[in-house]
Amino acid sequence: MYRTSTDFQRVQAETFVSAGVEAEAVILYISKEELEQEAWINDGVDHAIRQLRDRKLFKAEPHEAYVLPTLGLLPQPYVILIGIGGAPYDLDTFRDGAIFAAKAARKHRIGSAAVSFTRLPAHAGAEKVISGAAAAAVRESASIVRKAAEGFVLGEYTLPSYAEGGKAATKLKQVTFILAQPPEDYAVSELQKGVINAESTNYARDLTNLPGNMLTPQGLAEEAVRVAQAHGMKYEILDETSIEEKGMGGLLAVGKGSVHPPRMITVTYQGKEAWTDVLGLVGKGVTFDTGGISLKKGEGMEEMISDMGGAATLLGMLDAVGRLKPEVNLVVVIPAAENMPAGNAFKPGDIITSLSGRTIEVLNTDAEGRIVLADGMTYAKQLGAAKLIDVATLTGAILVNFADVATGAVTNDETFLQDILTASRRAGEKVWPLPSYPEYWNMLKSDVADLKNAAGRHAAAITGGLFIGTFADGLPWVHLDTGGTAWLWSEKGTEPKGATGSMVRTLIEMLTD
Repeated sequence: MYRTSTDFQRVQAETFVSAGVEAEAVILYISKEELEQEAWINDGVDHAIRQLRDRKLFKAEPHEAYVLPTLGLLPQPYVILIGIGGAPYDLDTFRDGAIFAAKAARKHRIGSAAVSFTRLPAHAGAEKVISGAAAAAVRESASIVRKAAEGFVLGEYTLPSYAEGGKAATKLKQVTFILAQPPEDYAVSELQKGVINAESTNYARDLTNLPGNMLTPQGLAEEAVRVAQAHGMKYEILDETSIEEKGMGGLLAVGKGSVHPPRMITVTYQGKEAWTDVLGLVGKGVTFDTGGISLKKGEGMEEMISDMGGAATLLGMLDAVGRLKPEVNLVVVIPAAENMPAGNAFKPGDIITSLSGRTIEVLNTDAEGRIVLADGMTYAKQLGAAKLIDVATLTGAILVNFADVATGAVTNDETFLQDILTASRRAGEKVWPLPSYPEYWNMLKSDVADLKNAAGRHAAAITGGLFIGTFADGLPWVHLDTGGTAWLWSEKGTEPKGATGSMVRTLIEMLTD
């Protein structure tokens, strides 16, 4: 399980010099307005910052980081300047700035840093968080610290390397938070939550980045068991025999072409006294997807190690839930399979009977995720779910809608969706809804079965989601398509190359609010 090596400390100080903190770098957040002033740390460093400003080498723009050698003017060898833009300030700016600070520190092989929170600008709406100016300042400061802690842990993430003799990248081993006043319990707990959010996201990244030969359906099941046991949660793993006995025809069909048989994974968390108001979360766990008989093109197929990104999201969320212990009841269901071409693989034209009893006409074996999720949805209902969320790298079509910028959402319950959208905004993740008009549902009708698994290219991201929604059977349901956001071909902004851990923080935010 991923755990950050960074040690977070809190100290009271008015300036970096008086703090006497041993660190290799000082990290200083600077706004555009603050950049116009003349004093920050001391005369020598301030003169250097003014020169950077006047030469427009540092403009205090968001996502801007500049590493400035102090040349003996400070006990710390470097100052890392982080831009946060102009007023009004968004809390996410402090997380994003910390990510870029961590990247800059890694590039310059800086292992420890002190970050100042002695002068914090208020962002728009801060006074609405809690009544009273003084109380708002305390809450605001704690929230900024939480975002920054989250950012430092997210920013230290790098792709794992399997190269012989490869050296681990230098990471921030210690970050000291310098506050204007002693931290209260609330601020400390917020910092811890930020760290947990980021660690759980990085854990999901690690799982998703595992090569297909290192993570099979059985391996994913073992990982789920390990998370459940670590936090005292109940779990169940169904092998291919039990899957067939229970009538999970969708999962069985998708997985039968592989030498690595499918698994149905469930983990339950009970945070309330009574097993009521249960939220069911279903994650796509296709550990590798060749497309099956409807074979994908070879170029870029290596990305398909990420087709279990939905499952990784839910395991990352479960790790955070086990540590934060919110008062909620959850049943997490992960149908896991490999989609491979073989003599016994399912094929176009097949008719499959799902766990719900509905029959599915297979038109495209590369639309396999929705088939395994259909059985996952029904099983979550059987285990007591009253509401359902599914998370899946479901379609390439979602890239046509949103590129790799936003996760797509489809729902049968707008109120439920708003809860997730609100949580996504607080978490700093982009989610945008797609329509679910009756005409789209009708596109799934089959001439020979209850429904077909592919409705054509038009509105493909919508119909793919609605196929899964059919198996909610009227329960409030939201589908999150991370086909564009779960994995990136190259580093982009605050996100790393490879797996991103998309939607982990949103789900944690929704469950712990």
